[in-house]
Amino acid sequence: MLYLAQVQKKGFLGKAGLQLLARQKSENAWILLTEEETIPATEAGNFSEGLLVLVDVTNNRQVLSIKDAKDWILDIIQNFLVTGITPAFLQQETERAEQWRQSLTLQSQELDRRALELEARREQIQDLEETLKREKRMVETIAAQQNKPNSSS
Repeated sequence: MLYLAQVQKKGFLGKAGLQLLARQKSENAWILLTEEETIPATEAGNFSEGLLVLVDVTNNRQVLSIKDAKDWILDIIQNFLVTGITPAFLQQETERAEQWRQSLTLQSQELDRRALELEARREQIQDLEETLKREKRMVETIAAQQNKPNSSS
């Protein structure tokens, strides 16, 4: 697991250690650690006190590798902060995307409602057409009966 940590020379039992500050959740997502945790790491002695480092740690809290976090931090600044992508900007974009989603959902519901209305009206028109056809046949039948010569005379 990858962590952002700070080097501590006089830490755990007088030995060099790493204070874990944040843990990588996914490629571009990190979680700040709420509980202070320091793990012993003799390799931390090779770095300056207080230096921020990226440390790869096993589940057993064994240090696999440590490297200076400077390039990683500068990369974050270049990719996000220089272009104006701040947490506030990301929050605004998230809210805007949520508003779009809600708007699209409402539009979809309105279209579904209109489709149902149109279907109901189509059925009403078909019913009226059938009624008109029946009435036309009835009128034609009555007219035919009235136009027949009276055979009883």
